[in-house]
Amino acid sequence: MNRFLRTAGVLVVMTAGLGAQSPPAFEVHEATIAGIHAAMKAGQLTCRGLVEQYLRRIDAYDKNGPAINAIILTNPQALTQAEEMDRRFNAGGLTGPLHCIPMIVKDNFETIGLQSANGSLALAGFVSNKDAFQVRRIKDAGGIVLAKSNMAEWAFTPYETLSSILPGYTKNPYALDRVTAGSSGGTAASVAASFGAVGLGSDTGNSIRGPASHQALVGIRSTMGLTSRAGVMPLSLLADIAGPMALNFFPVYLLRASTAARAESLTGGTFCFFMRSPT
Repeated sequence: MNRFLRTAGVLVVMTAGLGAQSPPAFEVHEATIAGIHAAMKAGQLTCRGLVEQYLRRIDAYDKNGPAINAIILTNPQALTQAEEMDRRFNAGGLTGPLHCIPMIVKDNFETIGLQSANGSLALAGFVSNKDAFQVRRIKDAGGIVLAKSNMAEWAFTPYETLSSILPGYTKNPYALDRVTAGSSGGTAASVAASFGAVGLGSDTGNSIRGPASHQALVGIRSTMGLTSRAGVMPLSLLADIAGPMALNFFPVYLLRASTAARAESLTGGTFCFFMRSPT
């Protein structure tokens, strides 16, 4: 009898110990907007904690380890902005459809407080006092610009991502000896490597669609005039379009809706995507 009670007691202690275990840490690798927001609502994740995790991934894999070389600079105010998001969330919940979503923005988008050099040493040190229209819209929707991404200099080639503002090629995270395509290859490589949840690129002839297909992402080049390109340094005013890239369709839809110049239908545009294996 005593032996049985001792065994039962051990089982009770073990069960209580298991019940007291904290939930596993949120995993940012291939995290979705819906998953991020669900974790925040459940009290399992703060905005600051999320941003810290993405910054740690950038530190571990962009210039170290595989050295993807996709990031030109990170936002030094990102953690401060995340803390403000946490205060606002605690006061009233999600601040918008992109609440605390870490964004990767191509280097040719003007961004307040961050260098916007169009991939060129000729513009090194240029910091705009205004945001590109689409950058402003993602901030208004609650997004945080986490980093500016590498690009083909002046957005000039659709084949690779090589600039004078950042030494070396940007690598494809899925095969380090393969190209990212261009010119938005830095944004695509960053999203594929989970340096940010979603990203913005621009497309003249292939520069969203090519990187999206090379890095197993979903991207959209909108119909001309459907989204504003104000504040995006152009390659060709006759053809340039700015738009989103993400790991799956819903974030692209959400970014497209958040950055649209007007409340048009979302049917306009050319999608490019590469279906991921379920394994």
